Amino acid sequence: MTTKKLGVNTICTHTGEVKDTQFGGAISPIYMTTSYPFMDVDVKRYPRYFNTPNQKAVADKIAALEHAEAGMVFGSGMAAISTTLFAFLSHGDHIVLANEIYGGTFNLIVEEFDKMGIEYSFTEGIEVNHFEEKIQSNTKIIYIETPSNPLLSITDIEGVARLSKSQGIMTMIDNTFASPINQTPLDLGIDVSIHSATKYLGGHSDISAGAVASSERNMDIIWNKAKNLGGHLNDFIAYLLERSIKTLGVRVDRHNSNAQYIAEYLDIHKAVEKVYYPGLESHHNHDIAKKQMHGYGGMLSFELKSDYNAVTFQNNLKLIKPSMSLAGVESTILLPSLTSHGLLTAEQRMEIGISDNLLRFSVGIEDVNDIIADIELGLRGSEF
Repeated sequence: MTTKKLGVNTICTHTGEVKDTQFGGAISPIYMTTSYPFMDVDVKRYPRYFNTPNQKAVADKIAALEHAEAGMVFGSGMAAISTTLFAFLSHGDHIVLANEIYGGTFNLIVEEFDKMGIEYSFTEGIEVNHFEEKIQSNTKIIYIETPSNPLLSITDIEGVARLSKSQGIMTMIDNTFASPINQTPLDLGIDVSIHSATKYLGGHSDISAGAVASSERNMDIIWNKAKNLGGHLNDFIAYLLERSIKTLGVRVDRHNSNAQYIAEYLDIHKAVEKVYYPGLESHHNHDIAKKQMHGYGGMLSFELKSDYNAVTFQNNLKLIKPSMSLAGVESTILLPSLTSHGLLTAEQRMEIGISDNLLRFSVGIEDVNDIIADIELGLRGSEF
């Protein structure tokens, strides 16, 4: 079968699987060994070389979903991000990054890049012209994240890719929030797509992993750096990740439909000041999201009105779990002001649109009426 002709759920289920030639089992066996032969073999396998059977199986599946030539899996999303950036950046180079990126990526940039002599600029906004304004003669990469965390801002992927290509600059995207079910950035001109596979690809809040997908040429460069940094994924977790991706398409479909329903419900709720969700027509860049996304995702944020206490609201919840992470089958929620942006002052948070009453909501796959009933339970008693 040719991967390009397969439906997305068929790719999720079958592409990359390791055949059980001994017993004919229906799923990939787990190969836990760290020692493989090196004589008279075509491939010299070693876990740190990212080429064990289980590593390769899940990497091929992710590459197929991303419409990429090749992929790799890592021990965490940050291992994937840092390795990929360091594979293409060196002393004297410059990178332009969107001003709305994952906090771990931001910390990597500001804490490590100066030590290595790598220059960087954050944009003033996420419009294409904001990226163009920051380009320098030594700019090597433009890095975006869309939808963004936590305000679900949408960057014009095709516009940024077109700008970058006109300047001979590489593009990278953090595609975690969308997943390859909802967004395939390489089809829109992006060079490298990166995931925290801990999130939707894993989807069950029980594994830590990262993934990268790109051309064979780019992946060879990334591999040369990765084998030295050693951020590989162990084979048991690779097996679990492959298992999880089998249901990625059906899970994300449910995340999408639940989040859309709840966003519309919250958008007219008397207790809610504002909802941030690209599937709403009121979203600033809904038209761009509609053009580049196949679905709007399971992530949304909403701001309670000032006469509600967001901490009390979370304490009242019974079904929705206040939790640091996201994208599991269970609904989780957090306050960015106390977590990802807790080190900023209240004034700094307000400047970027993060109030003390802003809640980031990872909508799960539960029955939507049960999720809404829990939101109503949370609101009761949280009003001043």
